[in-house]
Amino acid sequence: MLIGVPKEIKNNEYRVGLVPGSVRELVANGHQVIVERGAGIGIGFNDAAFEQAGAQLIDSAKEVFERADMIIKVKEPQPEECHMLREDQVLFTYLHLAPDPEQARLLQKSGCVAIAYETVTNKNGGLPLLAPMSEVAGRMSIQAGATSLEIANGGSGILLGGVPGVLAANVVVLGGGVVGTNAVRMAMGMGARVVVIDRSIERLYHLDLQFGSKINTIYSTTDAVEKHVLEADLVIGAVLVPGGSAPKLVRKDMLSRMRSGSVMVDVSIDQGGCFETSRPTTHQHPTYKLDGVVHYCVTNMPGAVPRTSTFALNNATLPFVLTLANLGYREAMRRDPHLLNGLNVCRGKLTHRAVATALGQEYESAEKMIA
Repeated sequence: MLIGVPKEIKNNEYRVGLVPGSVRELVANGHQVIVERGAGIGIGFNDAAFEQAGAQLIDSAKEVFERADMIIKVKEPQPEECHMLREDQVLFTYLHLAPDPEQARLLQKSGCVAIAYETVTNKNGGLPLLAPMSEVAGRMSIQAGATSLEIANGGSGILLGGVPGVLAANVVVLGGGVVGTNAVRMAMGMGARVVVIDRSIERLYHLDLQFGSKINTIYSTTDAVEKHVLEADLVIGAVLVPGGSAPKLVRKDMLSRMRSGSVMVDVSIDQGGCFETSRPTTHQHPTYKLDGVVHYCVTNMPGAVPRTSTFALNNATLPFVLTLANLGYREAMRRDPHLLNGLNVCRGKLTHRAVATALGQEYESAEKMIA
């Protein structure tokens, strides 16, 4: 198979779909890899590194899209990239379609086979290709929140961990999954007072076992969310509905009652955000303020640490890339129902039920589309 890796073009996105080591593995399995020049510069790999791994360098993204049987990316294709996709061409990347009807429309129009990292599953019900970036984003959320609390950045001027004789900040984490767990770990490490809220008793039990008395675990109700958010200095939104839109847990009417200069970091923004007042931001302009509350809603948080993120992502995606390349997408998905769960768009049809529901469109069975 001919596999193409274009340079990422989303704002401040420096990650790359394949590192040279992954390219070498694909070439060793008999595949061809073409890489757009400059694609790996942001993570410290020059073009020569890809050439040495066996890739052919290409001068333009247009040629990469024209020639490749499968496109490997990191972030969702931008409109100009969607227009370059063609019928039956495989696209393997993060998509996050639920809050993005225009991207969905363009992917459907292209006729491509779009497989989303974030909805590929494993035998334990987890999301193995989302997990690495969720780990990064969860840890970064505390780092971003701590910086946003600084007075120069619009925050209340509170040090997350406090100092002897002065209270540490109150951190509330909404969601106890991969993002939430990593956010809790970082917040605890910085000395903050931490509350984590989740609707799964089993998840709260595991968090209590993992972190003990250093955190407070709270069952999620409307009343509990409101009470703890209003007392928080920093709120982390870490709620996930696989493939679907994130539920709005923090309502707009709560902002005016929150502490002035408090901060909300919405890690769920890729799926529409779990704060009613969230809107996507970029690393270039990461925050905005509403009713005295700082909102940090960067849609590609791991892109700020692209080297770590790219290696973590490649470790997870490479086995699936190899399977798709070795078998072709139809046979690969027939053999692996977990990879099949990643199919979001196929030849004009939406093939993931949660995505179709979020977009208000008809759902077509993924099994039917690959038959």
